Amino acid sequence: MNIGQLFQQFENTKILVLGDIMVDAYFSGSVTRISPEAPVPIVNLRNKEQRLGGAANVALNLKSLGAEPIICSVKGNDADGNILKELCSKEGLLTHALINDYSRRTTVKTRIIGNNHQLLRVDEEDTEPIEESVEDLVYEAVKSLITEIDVLIFQDYNKGLLTPSLIARVITLCKKGNVPMVVDPKFHNFYEYQGVTLFKPNKKEITEAENIIDKLGLDDIKKVAQVVRKKLNAERIMTTLSEDGVLIDTAHETVHLPAHPRKIVDVSGAGDSVLSVAALCVAAGVSNEITAALSNLAGGIVCEQIGVVPIDRDLLFSEAMELTVSESY
Repeated sequence: MNIGQLFQQFENTKILVLGDIMVDAYFSGSVTRISPEAPVPIVNLRNKEQRLGGAANVALNLKSLGAEPIICSVKGNDADGNILKELCSKEGLLTHALINDYSRRTTVKTRIIGNNHQLLRVDEEDTEPIEESVEDLVYEAVKSLITEIDVLIFQDYNKGLLTPSLIARVITLCKKGNVPMVVDPKFHNFYEYQGVTLFKPNKKEITEAENIIDKLGLDDIKKVAQVVRKKLNAERIMTTLSEDGVLIDTAHETVHLPAHPRKIVDVSGAGDSVLSVAALCVAAGVSNEITAALSNLAGGIVCEQIGVVPIDRDLLFSEAMELTVSESY
């Protein structure tokens, strides 16, 4: 399969994104003076903006790449929950598996920005595990869609949706239906994702999970990845290493690709783009080398953009074509 065929394959892929969804709000303006009430800057508010965040940003990346994402998550039965659903509709994202949880607030992260610098972030959220009755609703939603999808993504932000029980139930469901699973973990539940297809921690997450505080070189990270893969009984561990690129470890091979030189502007959202491309590559059944190469490119492209933005499909395609001219996979 060449790059052109692979990108065409992306357009025929349906992906269920199971994870914590949120609203990213931005209040921005100028700062010209300090408050007389406390030693803090006064922001003269000029603009308010609300965007999709968390698992919804993964869905936006998948849609940008031509795939058909379905979001499965919970939101509060509140004004912010209505805003979140409206934002999804505006972006053309399918939300029939988005469930109201009457016991919690919709997660909102509000960033206060003055003179183009973030001064403060305010989080509105409930992070306790979802109740058993809500978990059952989420599980039934996944079960109703399992025969339609090509891959399932667990997007875990430790906000309470992905309980150990739900994770285990969905993994069993996916294995029964031969649906590959891709995971973006956080510290909690790290080792709950047993037997998944691709597990994507970053360097910080994988070392924290193994209680390692020492600064590690590439060879050491390779050894840690092997340990984690065996503990998880995972098919593949893909560790993102920031400026050191991407590492994929399997039982049969280890692939490392260094990062391409980039003018880094903002790393926000890069992990979501990497995850989205990796999931599509898993669905397409391509090699670890191609998965690492395309994921690496996607993360770098997004880092050259300001703010959290989905990957530009055409730009990724053109850079991937240039890469295949100089390198053979």
